[in-house]
Amino acid sequence: MPHPYDAVMARFEDPQPPFWDTSSDCGVQPPLTDRAVEEAERLLNVTLPDSLLDLLRNQNGGQVSDSQNAFPTSQPTSWSADHVPFDNVMGIGHRERTLSMLDSPYLVEEWGLPDPVVLVSGDGHHWIGLDYRTCGRHGEPSVAWFDADDNSELALAPNFHSFIKGLTSAGEFESERSNRSPD
Repeated sequence: MPHPYDAVMARFEDPQPPFWDTSSDCGVQPPLTDRAVEEAERLLNVTLPDSLLDLLRNQNGGQVSDSQNAFPTSQPTSWSADHVPFDNVMGIGHRERTLSMLDSPYLVEEWGLPDPVVLVSGDGHHWIGLDYRTCGRHGEPSVAWFDADDNSELALAPNFHSFIKGLTSAGEFESERSNRSPD
């Protein structure tokens, strides 16, 4: 009979592509503390998903590795016909000249985005955010793409865990296009 420890070890032995680009500290906030999480949830008036907090406890924001920098879509966006970018994750903190999830209320208002949404990635013209409109401020938010330029949005995943599991390399989309024969 297999020992329960064997299943745990098998899970950790599965080769997983790295999530963070550790060659850059761009966008990285100080290590996440329970106090910072409490402050963020109070300021944002939401309960942040455990899967997001687990990720941020490993590294509090920053650049995403090339193997995890895109999410496939079933319909086109202003970005691409088949995916959206996910180059970075905003952490939780107050590092100077670094966007943080704590900036979400200002950014949502500034870019005319729906509320309640907590932004986790983006550049001003497009964002990926935790969408609390359906689940309420203390439920499990879905993940959506918001395009501020054309005032559109697209549901990406039912929760943050599913979103992370669906990430892939943007290079896969480019190589698929270059392998297609011309019409």
